[in-house]
Amino acid sequence: MFCFNMQRSVAGILVHQGKVFIAKRGSAGSFSGFWEFPGGKVEEGESDEAAIAREYLEEFGIDVRAQKLLGESSFPHRGEERVLAAWLIDLAPFTKPRLLEHEEVAWIDASGLASIALVDSDRKLLPLILPLLAE
Repeated sequence: MFCFNMQRSVAGILVHQGKVFIAKRGSAGSFSGFWEFPGGKVEEGESDEAAIAREYLEEFGIDVRAQKLLGESSFPHRGEERVLAAWLIDLAPFTKPRLLEHEEVAWIDASGLASIALVDSDRKLLPLILPLLAE
């Protein structure tokens, strides 16, 4: 029997006062200059929650905690289909992020999300995120 295991990535969705936290990718790597919901690949044997915590620590030097799975989408990456899971996260206590891998960070509202250069895989998550910004 054929068993297909898709590669999995996570995006940590941090919402505060009707805005969501986004980061602009650095000049190295693919999608340089595009904005994203921070996160990354889930390593073998790692849970989504652990991957989000690790990625935020590596990318911003901050501790976050996954709260709730918002949903998933799929996207092609280098000829293979990947799954991207969006997790609502919280940051407690508040710590100012350091730019360890990104050029810039911002808090953006729903109208701003429509006009920025967001990576395609993250744009697919907007139906899951926009309702959170209206609350």
